[in-house]
Amino acid sequence: MRIGVIGLGDIARKAYLPVLTALPDCEPHLHTRSATTLERIGDAYRVPPAHRHAALDSLLAAGLDAAFVHAPTETHPALVTALLRADVPVYVDKPIAYELADAQRVAALAEERGVGLAVGFNRRHAPAYAQCLEHPRDLIVLQKHRVGLPEDPRRLVYDDFIHVVDTLRFLAPAPIDRVAVDGVVRDGLLHQVVLHLSGRGFTALGAMNRRSGSAEEILEVSGHDTKREVRNLAEVIDHKGQPSLRRRGDWVPPARQRGIEQAVLAFLHDVRSGRRFDIADALRTHELCERILDGLDGSD
Repeated sequence: MRIGVIGLGDIARKAYLPVLTALPDCEPHLHTRSATTLERIGDAYRVPPAHRHAALDSLLAAGLDAAFVHAPTETHPALVTALLRADVPVYVDKPIAYELADAQRVAALAEERGVGLAVGFNRRHAPAYAQCLEHPRDLIVLQKHRVGLPEDPRRLVYDDFIHVVDTLRFLAPAPIDRVAVDGVVRDGLLHQVVLHLSGRGFTALGAMNRRSGSAEEILEVSGHDTKREVRNLAEVIDHKGQPSLRRRGDWVPPARQRGIEQAVLAFLHDVRSGRRFDIADALRTHELCERILDGLDGSD
């Protein structure tokens, strides 16, 4: 498969290229406008010069079977639109766009042309989180905190808190009937946000504090007198009487621990098999992000 990789920043280098370049049937084609970056990354991953493209038209002319978009979010709508119009199935980093209307237009184009479009919600594939689907989930609590990083509300919600939003939706055991939002915005920057979701028989809480004492991610699912706690996607503590701890194996690569490897393989499998992508589900996460921003208006 001829696979385009657009954008060669940290996420592409650390997470996706190690997976893609290890697949025996994958022929990576790299694209970035920086000639220096293109040469450096191409050499590092032994991508032939003929498979390095400084222009998008050159990349499209290679006859791609699929593409991964890791460029800055501002460029997502234009890049994904060009790929879809060329009938190239696309995996794009979250979010599709910073504006819901742009995300909806891109998704509608994918549906109209019948071309696959997947969004990189890798936590759905992270083993420690995916296994929580087998656990009682009367109460779901997900905290994802950072240090010293208050940010513009739209960027924070769509770039980072979207992981919390999508994971809660993924783990919710029943339809979500109620949504409540709280947060602290000071001088135009979002410091913390809390999302409360509930439905028949469950409650889900998501929290992010950008002025926390540490960078951490903690998931707890509980019910029926049992609890499972997942710390930083690596440690799983099951509580039923005495707690038992399972840690990530020493040789498990971060891309597998975080679900990125599995997300890549699932996307490529769907492309090969012609399976229809459910972009509508990803859009629902974007729509919920927009509701969060509406709920934060006027916060202080």
